[in-house]
Amino acid sequence: MFIEIIKSKIHRVTVTEANLNYIGSITIDEDLLDAANMIPYEKVAIVNNNNGERFETYIIKGERGSGIICLNGAAARRVQPGDIIIIMSFAFMGFEEARSFKPTIIFPDTATNKLI
Repeated sequence: MFIEIIKSKIHRVTVTEANLNYIGSITIDEDLLDAANMIPYEKVAIVNNNNGERFETYIIKGERGSGIICLNGAAARRVQPGDIIIIMSFAFMGFEEARSFKPTIIFPDTATNKLI
């Protein structure tokens, strides 16, 4: 049996941009990706703490050290710059492996989106 559990989480970052005229995805500062053990093109779930929206998209690597969190394409309609979001990725694994698995969770500074 395989179950889906949280693999990585970027807890509470501030949306810096919303770009409706882009194909889709979320652009995330490469420093945050490295710290959260996430990679470009990985599927992520997004929760908007300001309005309750929940949606899925995929990651595009943003400029390292920029603090960028930009929702692109249709997802740009679900956020506003300044909104606080949570970004999560998940993994499938066997039940016994999942019992001892520890996800990577980071808590950036919401004022700068930099690692604390």
